[in-house]
Amino acid sequence: MVCNRCILVVQQEIERLQLTAKTIKLGEIYFESPLTASQKTALNNALTPLGFELIDDKKSKVIEKIKNTIIDLVHYQDGEIKHNLSDILSRELGHDYNYLSNVFSEVEGTTIEKYHIAQKIERVKELLVYDELSLSEIAYRLNYSSVAYLSNQFKKVTGLTPSHFKQIKEDKRKPLDQV
Repeated sequence: MVCNRCILVVQQEIERLQLTAKTIKLGEIYFESPLTASQKTALNNALTPLGFELIDDKKSKVIEKIKNTIIDLVHYQDGEIKHNLSDILSRELGHDYNYLSNVFSEVEGTTIEKYHIAQKIERVKELLVYDELSLSEIAYRLNYSSVAYLSNQFKKVTGLTPSHFKQIKEDKRKPLDQV
């Protein structure tokens, strides 16, 4: 789950299956009591067509938490990040950053840093399309050290400058779960 609408959809399916969730948040569901095998199967069958999957193994859970933490930082806490990503992830997930980095790279085939950059670039695209902020305001909001650094990273990832991206007005954005 990568957004509040995702949580709402999952919550509706849980209610439809008459299951009782204690809490539902990005990427995590805690139930009042453990699910039976048939309840897990029913939930999986309900969620899979909607683009969700149940994650049970430890590595997958860690990766999902890493992704959700990064998405939350980039898309919902503009300008509030004042610590290193490695420190934030270590604190939030309760693991050494080297462990998190190795697990993420092993399973995802990319680094946490590249995933973080991809999320930031998607956020920049979103803000450019909205056309409400200047590039320097976007750079500040996403904690770039300068507009030049943001522009260089944007061009490296997209092949376009931010101003050219803004001009073409094509739908060049990706859904968060496809980044």
